[in-house]
Amino acid sequence: MLKEINKNALNVLSQLNKAGYEVYLVGGCVRDLLLGRKPKDFDIATNAHPEQVKAVFRNCRLIGRRFRLAHILYGREIIEVATFRGNSDQDNNNQKIHEDGRLLRDNIYGTLEEDVWRRDFTVNALYFNINTFSVIDYTGGLNAIKQGLLELIGDPETRYREDPVRMLRAVRFAAKLDFQLHPDTERPIKELANLLSSIPNARLYDEALKLFLSGNALTTFQKLHQYGLLAFLFPQTEHCLTKSMNSKADDFLIKALENSDKRVNAGKSITPYFLLSVFLWESVQISYQKKCNEGESHYFALQYAANDVLKAQVKITAIPRRVTQSIREVWVLQSRFEQRSATRVSRLLNHPRFRAAYDFLLLRAETGSADMELAQWWTQFQTLDAKKQEQMLTELNSNRRKNHRRRSPKKNP
Repeated sequence: MLKEINKNALNVLSQLNKAGYEVYLVGGCVRDLLLGRKPKDFDIATNAHPEQVKAVFRNCRLIGRRFRLAHILYGREIIEVATFRGNSDQDNNNQKIHEDGRLLRDNIYGTLEEDVWRRDFTVNALYFNINTFSVIDYTGGLNAIKQGLLELIGDPETRYREDPVRMLRAVRFAAKLDFQLHPDTERPIKELANLLSSIPNARLYDEALKLFLSGNALTTFQKLHQYGLLAFLFPQTEHCLTKSMNSKADDFLIKALENSDKRVNAGKSITPYFLLSVFLWESVQISYQKKCNEGESHYFALQYAANDVLKAQVKITAIPRRVTQSIREVWVLQSRFEQRSATRVSRLLNHPRFRAAYDFLLLRAETGSADMELAQWWTQFQTLDAKKQEQMLTELNSNRRKNHRRRSPKKNP
């Protein structure tokens, strides 16, 4: 197990140990090592206060208001060090609780024994001691791993009220680990899902990225829908799923999530704007059609529809402007694929969002909401040299003229 631990994390453990502090590897990294997975991050817990950690490491910065953390910097890599959290029941000016039960500030320090019970899930409350090469388990996390169960520590309703994002984390970990939610952990979620409305939209955007860009997007999506959480992350998408009779729209979303998972699990990147453009596409189409029926031109109908849908979503998940602009471009470019004059084809090929828009077109074609022949034409066109591309355009224009003559009424002699 030791050889699988990041060398920078080992260095932090060693330095804090030498400085006389109690220190452990903790959380998801211990869980993943026990499951034979490669941890994404290595987190550390200690009895050293943040300022004491900073005194040991020159490459340290302190972050956070709700709970102070120390980040040890090794180039682009960050090793996060958290001080043991204490009992929240004690009277302490360092803790602040909202009237709805949410923790707004929680800088209460304590012991290892207290810290264990402040963590969220039993499988994340495992501590690895590098001196004794042993795992400390106070909550039954080792047994939960064996059973494939995700269980909250403490009373689930209280823990969800403290931080409603724990409901999203429960879904994310269940999907990632292929675990079942413990019945007690699962039971309150639907009733308390509305608590997500109190979470800042910037935090919900960050959580949305974790949910859908980790290689388990389809399973995560299905669980969010199952537990009523999707309605508080993507209400327009949820509305379309509930009300729409358009199976093609559902297939489009599912296919996109499947493809996303394949890319992530193959070590390839996926951009947030692409997946978000998929999530909101059906809502845009419904709004677009409504505006066309009201007399708007196709161009302005699409622009207004995109504005309305994005404006509504940004209020819930604070999508950055650069991302919303990219989403808009993917949508707008869909109609330009049909405009295949030499000049317009050249401009489209050189557009910075061409590849994403083309992938979007392929998804639409594969699920029956776009012309497959059009998608195949663009697929072939990209593989050819300039001379053969010119021949394809000439042939396309020739066929158009022939079709136009066939459709034109013959004049009487």
